[in-house]
Amino acid sequence: MSFTHYARAFYGIVWRELLRFMQQRERFLAALVRPLIWLIIFAAGFRAALGISIIPPYQTYITYDVYITPGLLAMIQLFQGMQSSLSMVYDREMGSMRVLLTTPLPRWFLLLARLFASVIVSLFQVYAFLIVAQLLGVQLPPWHAIWTVPLPFWPHEFGLVIPPIEYLFVLPALILTGMMFGALGMLLSSTIKQLENFAGIMNFVIFPMFFASSALYPLWKMREGSIWLYYIALYNPFTWAVELIRFALYRELNGTALAVVVGCLVVFLVLSVWAYDPSRGIQQRKVAAPVTG
Repeated sequence: MSFTHYARAFYGIVWRELLRFMQQRERFLAALVRPLIWLIIFAAGFRAALGISIIPPYQTYITYDVYITPGLLAMIQLFQGMQSSLSMVYDREMGSMRVLLTTPLPRWFLLLARLFASVIVSLFQVYAFLIVAQLLGVQLPPWHAIWTVPLPFWPHEFGLVIPPIEYLFVLPALILTGMMFGALGMLLSSTIKQLENFAGIMNFVIFPMFFASSALYPLWKMREGSIWLYYIALYNPFTWAVELIRFALYRELNGTALAVVVGCLVVFLVLSVWAYDPSRGIQQRKVAAPVTG
């Protein structure tokens, strides 16, 4: 197989996922509604009660809505990873996934292309959420205004702004965390035989990972309240994905978070490739025993 064959296959898989995403506008809106509910309702209620002290990477005291924003970005990617895996189960039932996996291209390349397509979709959702959060007044790394127009009916000014360099610096972290969540969802999809069973698995994975992490509360606050919950959050891959995004937003690198995310990505991806191998993985075909007379 030449490089052209790989490039065409990669382009076809990615473009198919992008077309599916663009045709499902309600999916894009749903991806924004979930974190916005947390940002607008819960963060507003907890802002006065849960002030966050000065902890890295922050250089001063911050409000609660600023603290939970990296966790909400990771939540968007986690939901997208599960949503992409749900579509893989659907494609497998319809037969299109089976046709894709029977092509001469290596199985790991096909799964990696599908994974990268899911990451691209999640990036559109994440940056759209960052824009909305900025309009709502969340004090993330500030955008540099060229000119602004104050409006009497809106507490913030509108104008032409330039996104901060931090929003580009966080891109590699978002790609890594998106691939980790997508690989996890891909591994889960290999164990599901029917589409109806996947919704329960999604809830079983998403909500424990999100709530038992540093997305909503710092680890030191968890340790003061419950030592066992602290250790659950400490060994939760979602925690380190959130911290990798949090530090990258302020142009800092959390080495521990990077190592955990990359390690989990490799493990999940290797297990997914093995699970989708029909000769030895979870998707192994059952050969009927010969009938003896």
